[in-house]
Amino acid sequence: MATPSGFHARRATLRLLDAVLRRGETLEQAGGAALSDVRKPEDKALARAIAGETLRWLADLDALIDSVVAKRLPSDAKARMVLRLMLAQWLRLDTPPHAVLATGLELLGAGPRRLAHGVFSTLSKQSAALPEVPTLPEAVAARWGERGAAISAGLAEPPPLDLTVKNPDETAQWAASLSADSLATGHLRLSRGDAVEKLPGFQEGAWWVQDLAASLPARLLGPGEGRHVLDLCAAPGGKTLQLAAAGWQVTALDVSRRRLDLLKDNLKRTGLKANVVRADALAWEPKHRFDAILLDAPCTATGTARRHPDVLHRIGPRQIAEMAELQAALVARATGWLTPGGTLVYAVCSLEREEGEEQAAKIAFMPDSVRADELPAAFAPSTQGWLRTDPGMLAEAGGVDGFFIARWTA
Repeated sequence: MATPSGFHARRATLRLLDAVLRRGETLEQAGGAALSDVRKPEDKALARAIAGETLRWLADLDALIDSVVAKRLPSDAKARMVLRLMLAQWLRLDTPPHAVLATGLELLGAGPRRLAHGVFSTLSKQSAALPEVPTLPEAVAARWGERGAAISAGLAEPPPLDLTVKNPDETAQWAASLSADSLATGHLRLSRGDAVEKLPGFQEGAWWVQDLAASLPARLLGPGEGRHVLDLCAAPGGKTLQLAAAGWQVTALDVSRRRLDLLKDNLKRTGLKANVVRADALAWEPKHRFDAILLDAPCTATGTARRHPDVLHRIGPRQIAEMAELQAALVARATGWLTPGGTLVYAVCSLEREEGEEQAAKIAFMPDSVRADELPAAFAPSTQGWLRTDPGMLAEAGGVDGFFIARWTA
């Protein structure tokens, strides 16, 4: 019997989900092995899309499955995993039920095909539907508390494509050229689906890909006017490009060779300059002090859940505690490298208080409160002068990543 068309992509999806849910890998980490026997780029993209939507809506997919079985399937049962991806294709990717069945049941081999067929057929006959916004996993909902409902509103769809314009004065020009919306000077937002490399302005280096919220930390340092700034944990380089374009003399430090290669490629493409250093920030010693330091610290990245829904299922108290310890060590190093009167901006793309507010409360410098007039209209600083964004903000326009950002003067 011939293998159904698209079977290899679905089998790869199963491997991706297993890597995330059982081994705690990111979708990016899992991709190499899981997609190794998938030849066509469009099939690789399909496997990633199915896996992403399954993880985004996992709690709700499980609720549908549980609603029509007499005995609950174990969470790690293969039949449950296959049903999850079958339902995600039908309910999120508009795959016709007959195509879902043809490829999905084949994944079970000699396993419980009749059970899976019965569950899926029953739900399709009932015209089953998902809620308007995803239900958070129980542990995540407990951690985020009353913030969770608002955050969920921004997780229903993968994010649009955000760009930062090298010359903010050209925002309107590039918005017209790319048929893009703009939510702030220097920002463009396009619908998903276009190949970035083929868009006008890419080859000329007129812009780079960067979420609107991710652009805010560098904006809070203002014009450089030739002063020295350290972009600590800089790769893949969006903030380095912003700082260089704003007239700073940038030292961009990161430990990852692969990610620094991306930074160097973007510097070459945009014609911007920075001193790129590969080193461990916990061991490196600078040759001089800096007028400003931007520490976009390594974190759990739970604020990127709308583009990386695996974080909803991989991250727990242990990972949060480990990242908080690393962040505190990096802050301790960075605070010794500022000139008197210099500026420190601390940022994490995390929604966890341990990585944001609790870290900020320990920093002994003079607070330099973020002001509303420094921010795009959709954002406002907290009463402490810090900034917190989350995926539920601007949800009707595509949302933003979740960030914590704060600023001090040495």
